[in-house]
Amino acid sequence: MSSSSRIPVPAVIAVVLRGDEILLVCRKTPPDAGMWGFPGGKMEFGETIEQAAIRELQEETGIIAEPDGVLTVLDSFHKDETGNLTHHFILPAIACRWISGEPVAADDAAIAEWVPLKDLCNGERELIVAVDRVAELAVEAARSAGVSC
Repeated sequence: MSSSSRIPVPAVIAVVLRGDEILLVCRKTPPDAGMWGFPGGKMEFGETIEQAAIRELQEETGIIAEPDGVLTVLDSFHKDETGNLTHHFILPAIACRWISGEPVAADDAAIAEWVPLKDLCNGERELIVAVDRVAELAVEAARSAGVSC
């Protein structure tokens, strides 16, 4: 990371539940290529975090959803093989209510699919850090809102 670009990058993740499933994507490009996480990406100038989450969700999966609020905010740090910091993202995790569509991978997503919550941590997928914790927050928020998961 050059000294001129040593500022955190604002980005978002969209967390979508549908019944007892959660939407995940397998990342196509670094820094998390081959790992599973939530749809999301960098914000565009003038976008709210909710607008960015819905846009990234639709671009990466084709899913239509509405934002339901912020679940948490994460810092994501990535280092190279020598331990030097290469990326720093600030990621609000936005709970999104599924409206329609089935996932079709596009843009930065190699694969997009609904994953049963019971299978989230079964070791079949290499998860990006904090995916399990954010999923738990989404389930808790949905239950608090009267949605059964």
